[in-house]
Amino acid sequence: MFWLTPPAKATFLISVILAILALLVQYAHAAIPVVSGHGFETLLIAFLLLLAGNLFRGF
Repeated sequence: MFWLTPPAKATFLISVILAILALLVQYAHAAIPVVSGHGFETLLIAFLLLLAGNLFRGF
């Protein structure tokens, strides 16, 4: 059984920023150099980062 912990503030903030960037690329058609063309992958990385922040203490 996994014990879930709240993610660190920095981990949460980075994952939210990545998710917002991915949504801007997908729906607002914003041209963001690193994210453009990789919207799904960026959103996946944001989710996995938030998941790691919940599963591992202090991350």
